[in-house]
Amino acid sequence: MPIPEFLRELRALVGHRQLLLPGVTAVVLDDDGRVLLNRRADNGRWSLIGGIAEPGEQPAATAVREVLEETGVRAVAERAVLVQTIDPVLYPNGDRCQYVDITFRCRAVGGQARVADDESLDVGWFDVDGLPDLGNHGRLRLKHALTDGPTWFEPAGPPPE
Repeated sequence: MPIPEFLRELRALVGHRQLLLPGVTAVVLDDDGRVLLNRRADNGRWSLIGGIAEPGEQPAATAVREVLEETGVRAVAERAVLVQTIDPVLYPNGDRCQYVDITFRCRAVGGQARVADDESLDVGWFDVDGLPDLGNHGRLRLKHALTDGPTWFEPAGPPPE
């Protein structure tokens, strides 16, 4: 996957040290209640759409941009459904990151689902009852996007003394 230019410049200064980065996940639904997924080029697995916010970019704008860039679908972010710091990631090149993920429920408003960049091998709409394995990460996000509850977040531990 291509690395954003701002991150390439930062890595030139900090090397492979762990970075805390803002990330988003988009749970995109169409008028029939189907979910938009892409099959990732880096691991071959089906996934919700996601990416890294650019400096100065609002998280909802990141979600909308990533959906369009990766799938050709125009979407509107309707609400934040989940905020979570995910486990650290070690990339094959030695880079370490940890993402603070904000997940948005989005509504498709146009475009055709297609492979729109080199980050995806395939793109498609799936019925909620016929989804491929999305792992715990995807299942948790989908669960909260399909409910009308408050934004979910990891409970905080006890307050400091």
